[in-house]
Amino acid sequence: MYKRMTSRDSMNADVEADSDALQNGVEKEMTNPSWKYSCPHVLVATIVAFLFGYHLGVVNEPLESISVDLGFSGDTLAEGLVVSTCLAAAFAGSLISGWIADGVGRRRAFQLCSLPMLMGASLCATAKTLAGMLAGRFLVGLGLGVGPPVASLYVAEVSPAHVRGTYGSLIQIATCLGLMAALVIGIPVKNIVGWWRVCFWVSTIPAAILALAMMFCVESPHWLYKRGKLAEAEFEFERLLGSSHVKSAMLELSKSDRGDETESVKISELLHGRHSRGKDSEFLV
Repeated sequence: MYKRMTSRDSMNADVEADSDALQNGVEKEMTNPSWKYSCPHVLVATIVAFLFGYHLGVVNEPLESISVDLGFSGDTLAEGLVVSTCLAAAFAGSLISGWIADGVGRRRAFQLCSLPMLMGASLCATAKTLAGMLAGRFLVGLGLGVGPPVASLYVAEVSPAHVRGTYGSLIQIATCLGLMAALVIGIPVKNIVGWWRVCFWVSTIPAAILALAMMFCVESPHWLYKRGKLAEAEFEFERLLGSSHVKSAMLELSKSDRGDETESVKISELLHGRHSRGKDSEFLV
């Protein structure tokens, strides 16, 4: 008698088949991959978080000097705009960060976000009017909105599982270091005329390093796999984990990809479909 196989049974059968293939064709390394391979790539990605913290704090100490030099001293609205324009632009940039990362890849997304940060910081450093300062802050904010979400995604995708949490915390540490660096660099602003311009010029250095260093960093194997570039994904896994872990990493990636497809649920299904209890829901008071 014919028995129909359920979707779960089918998925389990695929997993068992992959496991058998792995055991027969590849000797899986029992030890964890070295963190040393992936660490440089993660550190480069955290430069974005450092810049985020730096630009949040860069105007705190020099704001009074900026207002005097640009002619809006005592105008609290203008001072507030200098501070908040960057955050408003960051919000706009964050709305398109995922689209950029999925469209052009993680590495190019980093390089693209560094361009407005370089241009914006240069505009701020050379500003002669309030409008020039606000334009620079807006460009910087766009880059900061795109960069940190991509950094979190990139770090999660290139990190070995056993150090993924540790690497993830580096993003927050880098943000705090950026804030502290902005405060330290701004200390001489009251003693040196025009020092606030130096504070903005300093931020172009890590932004340039980010754009250049990403040329030598790996692309996300997850993004390459989604694009059907399996050979390139294997090559990047070899750079991140070592040759002995490539096959097992690709197998895990294929399993997670199938899981994403089978477990995907539409929003309409959550509201009205089998995942919603509808009008018959019971509430305990």
